[in-house]
Amino acid sequence: MDMKQVVIVGAGISGLLACKYCLSKGFNPTVFDLESDIGGVWVKTIKTTRLQAPKPLYQFSDFPWPESVVDVFPTQQQMLEYLRSYATHFDLMPHIKLQSRVSSISYDGPSSQAWSLWNGIREMSSSKGKWKVTVTDTRTATTQVYIADFVILCLGRFKDVPNMPKFPVGKGPEIFRGKAIHSMEYAAMDDDKAEAFVKGKKVVVVGFGKTGLDIARECASINAPEHPCTIVYRRDHWKLPDWAPWGIPMTYLYFNRFSELLVHKPGEGFVLNLLATLLSPLVSLSTTSKIAI
Repeated sequence: MDMKQVVIVGAGISGLLACKYCLSKGFNPTVFDLESDIGGVWVKTIKTTRLQAPKPLYQFSDFPWPESVVDVFPTQQQMLEYLRSYATHFDLMPHIKLQSRVSSISYDGPSSQAWSLWNGIREMSSSKGKWKVTVTDTRTATTQVYIADFVILCLGRFKDVPNMPKFPVGKGPEIFRGKAIHSMEYAAMDDDKAEAFVKGKKVVVVGFGKTGLDIARECASINAPEHPCTIVYRRDHWKLPDWAPWGIPMTYLYFNRFSELLVHKPGEGFVLNLLATLLSPLVSLSTTSKIAI
């Protein structure tokens, strides 16, 4: 039997796991990621970013944190080194193509793809169609089409597309005399550029989520009392972690396979549909922040 070709989009935590799993099943995976390094959202963060969850609750089951990492909440750099070590240990790097933009995905085959394949219930060979994945190498500007038996999307919740508010005409950033950027743009700057960007300026951060508070703290530490940072938010409320709504820890709910019941799946039966609907209030809503300078 020919080795099945699998394309995985995204080299973050989910993409690395998908790659390792495909290899363990005898498939031939290829992982594409636009960034120059593996790690997903950990590649571009502000310099003070740390892991929000205690490290024993945020590790691969078959690859624990090294003893050299003594911090309960590791730094961004420690997180990246951990992910690189994981990829090296399981020999995933030869299957990963970085600085590769997936521009289109199309399916060539029967009009009805068997959705039972989505959760791995049946063998992948039951599909007679092929996927065409168009990928551009951003270093050489060359484009290539890859043929795959299966495609796995591991893009994540907070990747590449900022959530910008809509403003009435004449009342948006176009009339603002300063510089308005999204937190995603700020996080993409290297440390020196970010510091130079806010140094000596009055900064207003719009948003009361974790990203907004992290950026406000960093800006305040750069400018000190001479140029205080202002946070603007809609209403006063207690700031609790999104994994502990109403002060009730939900960590063990999210960090196990029970969390799969919280989302709807293609082709799900009545029971799974009912469970996902009833448990939907437990799904935390993503928050975004915007910084104005």
